[in-house]
Amino acid sequence: MDEAIEALAEQIRAAASTRTPLRIRAGGSKDFYGNPPHGAMLDPRAACGVVAYEPTELALAARCGTTLAEIETLLETHGQMLAFEPPRFAAGATIGGCIACGLAGPRRASAGYAYGGVRDFVLGARLLDGRSQLLSFGGMVMKNVAGYDAARLLVGSLGALGVIVEVSLKVVPRHPVETTLQFSMGESAALNQLNTWGGLPLPISASAWQGDALWIRLAGSAAAVTSACANRPIRSLPAIRRYGGCRCPRPQPRWDWVRGSSSNGVARNAGFEPIFRRRKSARAQRNRAVMRRCFAAATGQQACSRR
Repeated sequence: MDEAIEALAEQIRAAASTRTPLRIRAGGSKDFYGNPPHGAMLDPRAACGVVAYEPTELALAARCGTTLAEIETLLETHGQMLAFEPPRFAAGATIGGCIACGLAGPRRASAGYAYGGVRDFVLGARLLDGRSQLLSFGGMVMKNVAGYDAARLLVGSLGALGVIVEVSLKVVPRHPVETTLQFSMGESAALNQLNTWGGLPLPISASAWQGDALWIRLAGSAAAVTSACANRPIRSLPAIRRYGGCRCPRPQPRWDWVRGSSSNGVARNAGFEPIFRRRKSARAQRNRAVMRRCFAAATGQQACSRR
C-alpha cells in the first residue's frame, strides 16, 4: 500500500479498536443523500489521481479522491466520456462518491437501454474493509469472470462495505453530433410526447421539463441527428421538428443544471435534494444489509453490522 492508502488503513484500524463508526466523506456533494451522516470523519481525497488510462481499450482506473471534473476533462481530450453521465452536485465531487452513491445522470433515463447505469460500467475495484484489509476485485478488462463480481456490489453501497480506494471503469466514445431542441408545452403534454417518441427510433440521449418547456437532447451520427431535427421525415425516418420546437444555441448550461451543477461548477442541488431524500427509507437500509451479507459471502468474511 502506498502512503495515502496506508493512512486510511491506519484510521480504520484505530476506529475498529474503539468501535467508532466512520463517516466517509470526500467532496461532500451528496451529504443530503441517504441517512443523516454521523461518525468520525474519514476523508479519502489524499488517494487521488488517474492510475491507468487506455483510450484504445476504453478503460480507465482512478483513485477514489479524483474529481469527476478531472476525469471528464481527460476523457474529453480523447473523444470519450462516462456513459452514465454522473451528477455533479459540486465542483469537488469525486469518482469514489459517484460509485458509492450509484447515481446516474439524464442519459440513464433516456438512453439507458443502450448504456445502462453506473453498475454496468464498473470493471474492478479496490477497497479497504472494516478490518483495514485491502481487497481487490476485477481488473481493467471487460471480460472478467474470475470469482464473484463483487466490484459492482459496491455501486450504491454508500460506504457500508468499506472505503473504495480505486475503481476501474469502462468508458465509451463521445457522439460525433449533438444538439438540443426546446418545445413549449405543459407537463402532461410533455409526458405524452416523450412516451410517443420513446417508441420511435430517435437518437434521444436526454430529456428535461421545467417551466412549461421541454428540452430534448439528440446525440448520435450526423445522419440520425439531422433527420430527427428536420421539419419532416427523411427517407421514412421520424422527425421531431415537425412537432414544433427550436434549436437551443447554448444547450450545455441546461444539461449542466440537470446534472446538478451550473456551467461554472457551482452546486445546484437544491431542486434535487427532496427527490433523492425519498430513498432514505427502511427499504434502503435493508438493501444495505443484504449487500453486506453478499459481500461477506464473496470475501469469506463475517459481515460487520456496525458499518
